Amino acid sequence: MFGQLSHELEINVPASEAWELYGTLRLAKLLEEDGTLVQKFEVTEGDGGIGTILKLTFPPGTPGFTYYKEKFTKLDNEKRLKEAEVIEGGYLELGFTFHHTRFEVIEMDSDTCMVRTTIEYDVKEEAAANASYATIDAVAKLAELAKNHLIKNKASKDTH
Repeated sequence: MFGQLSHELEINVPASEAWELYGTLRLAKLLEEDGTLVQKFEVTEGDGGIGTILKLTFPPGTPGFTYYKEKFTKLDNEKRLKEAEVIEGGYLELGFTFHHTRFEVIEMDSDTCMVRTTIEYDVKEEAAANASYATIDAVAKLAELAKNHLIKNKASKDTH
């Protein structure tokens, strides 16, 4: 059973600033600092480029799983596009055969961008009931967290 979900959020910062967050490990660090979606992240391989593997550990009580590892499969600084695939734990333990996330930072004008996040997944037929674990909720929370961080940083830059 294949599925696709997407989320878009407009942010009033230049696309290059949003990409400095989304295109690097800073996004995972921001998640860890916030602590509501991710309790801990570890880079188990790589430096943030293609092939980097992150282990994300979730707070106690997170429904479904305690951790997963994801691998950066695409990182295009020109197109501001980053893709990651779950390679261990998490969704794979729930019967998913594939769980892939794509972040795109799209320039709208010199001071505004759109962050589009797309999740694609495939679930074994016998685990179809677990497809409900693939939601856009965490991505929407992540996008709001990133937006607030970027706007706060922009405001502090503007006052200096």
